[in-house]
Amino acid sequence: MLGRPNVHETLYNPLRNKVRCGVCERRCLISPGEVGFCKTRMNIDNALYTLVYGDISSISANPIEKKPFFHFWPGSYALTGGTWGCNFTCPWCQNYALSKRRPEPLKARYMSPKTFVDMIPRTGCRGSSISFNEPTMLFEYALDVFSMARERGLYNTYVSNGYMTSEALRLLRKAGMNAIKFDVKGDKEAVARYCNADVDVVWRNVRESIGLGMHVEVVVLVIPGVNDSDEDLRAIAGRHVKEAGIETPLHFTRFYPAYHMTDRPPTPVETLERAHAIAVKAGVRYVYVGNVLGHRWENTYCPECGEMLIERSGFAVAKYRITEDEGSGGKRCPVCGLEIPIIGRYTPPPTAITA
Repeated sequence: MLGRPNVHETLYNPLRNKVRCGVCERRCLISPGEVGFCKTRMNIDNALYTLVYGDISSISANPIEKKPFFHFWPGSYALTGGTWGCNFTCPWCQNYALSKRRPEPLKARYMSPKTFVDMIPRTGCRGSSISFNEPTMLFEYALDVFSMARERGLYNTYVSNGYMTSEALRLLRKAGMNAIKFDVKGDKEAVARYCNADVDVVWRNVRESIGLGMHVEVVVLVIPGVNDSDEDLRAIAGRHVKEAGIETPLHFTRFYPAYHMTDRPPTPVETLERAHAIAVKAGVRYVYVGNVLGHRWENTYCPECGEMLIERSGFAVAKYRITEDEGSGGKRCPVCGLEIPIIGRYTPPPTAITA
């Protein structure tokens, strides 16, 4: 497989007869000829290679609100690509056709970083996003895409479970990653049970991403019987305040049955509203309800005077009323003047989307 464009050396530590992956916090110890937990990294002759560099399983131009990013370049579109595999075991996965499929490197549909970046302005997009499956699977590819996109003045984003190593996170930022959305799957017990992971790592990366100067938003898919009790929701809201701060947006989104969790109903809207109230009481200033079309809490309100600042309809911005200081570029409520933490200018949607 060596010599194929999708097989690319990655971040690892060589050990005697094995290698230790340095991309995700599982830090898999991999013997020659074997792959790690995610099935996308292989030990070939005691060096570690990704099998999915540029192996794009899906690509499309998506509204930035779909990620969801509600405080980052509102109204804009991001050219979004993904590959195969994941480093979590979530039984409710919404993209299981991609994330639960083992890569086939000899059949890869390769797209070079340059081709990807060239497509961004041609499709009416303002930047890039790595998503669909866990973007950490495309870590090495993202480094090259982000670097090229930054040179052209384009933004770069990740839609992630947040389980990359600190070293990988710093390299992504250095390459030009501007924003990252973290999926927090629940409290410590739920994440250990259902995802085979440690939620403390995710919150560490939330904190470190903010410290590195990236825009961060946190999303919780609220699932009946998994993370929907008052105790669960209070724990998540409290941790959010501690690690992300009260200004960082927090989204509670509705679960729909999928993959191995088709035995339970969609999340009641009342549960999401209860989660919203708990987070507001904990002090979070920007709390959203997602996957409920037309709900009032998909809009952005001034936390001081209550004025509606951004009205949304699904993934579209219907009204944008935030004013921008000509000198500083700061965003403010037009009624009380409170500074609102929004990155980038409002971007009306492009007239034509071709990807």
